[in-house]
Amino acid sequence: MLLANRRVAEYMSKDKKGIKGIFLYRIHDLPNKDKMRDLASFLKRLGYHMKLVDGIIPSEEINILIGKLDHNPLRDTVHTAIIRTMTKAIYSTKNIGHYGLGFKFYTHFTSPIRRYPDVIVHRLLKDFLGNKIIPKEKWYEYEHMSEEASSQEKEAAEAERASIKYKQVEYMSKRVGQTFGGIITGVTEWGLYVEESETKCEGMIRMRDLKNDYYIFDKRYMSIRGQKTHKKYTLGDKVKFKVRGADMNRKTIDYELI
Repeated sequence: MLLANRRVAEYMSKDKKGIKGIFLYRIHDLPNKDKMRDLASFLKRLGYHMKLVDGIIPSEEINILIGKLDHNPLRDTVHTAIIRTMTKAIYSTKNIGHYGLGFKFYTHFTSPIRRYPDVIVHRLLKDFLGNKIIPKEKWYEYEHMSEEASSQEKEAAEAERASIKYKQVEYMSKRVGQTFGGIITGVTEWGLYVEESETKCEGMIRMRDLKNDYYIFDKRYMSIRGQKTHKKYTLGDKVKFKVRGADMNRKTIDYELI
């Protein structure tokens, strides 16, 4: 599938018969260098040393690391940290390559699900093979299509996340007071995000509810440390917690550290 997508994009990107045609690419820009350095520091603390090339971890290195973590309990945590570092892949008529896959040319010619951009790609390829040339004055229409497809994809992803979150909050609202095990998936100045191991229900342990000490947030190391006890919590740590409450209107879950 990836090879077909790559070859079609590469073929359509070249001048063919002396004519440069319009095409719809799937592009993925380089990540922010500051975020990339933070990711490299985080991975180093987990024992994974990633080299930076011009401030960026090569995508091949990241893909190799993900492959090595298939049966590692830290896989989801590392994957989440990587995703939060990345820019969003979008559709465009202007090709800049696909950083995440490490491809100079990429499109959605074929995929497990049928997207409208796939249909556009099929039509453009068919038109070219049939010697039908699309006038340059109409190219802006395809750029508008790519922007609209990217926007709709974002809305669909947000709707999916919202529906999953709703059911998670509903599930935990019936388990207030129960104890679970989970893993820290986020660290902020206002608290810890924790994901329950079995259902992946993510909730928050608020900083103000950590009564045993006064904790300081360390953004660089994505951790909090107690001033008196020096107890440290960071991304990937396993914790035990109790469900403190769930708010269906706000779609939030509150946990309490045990």
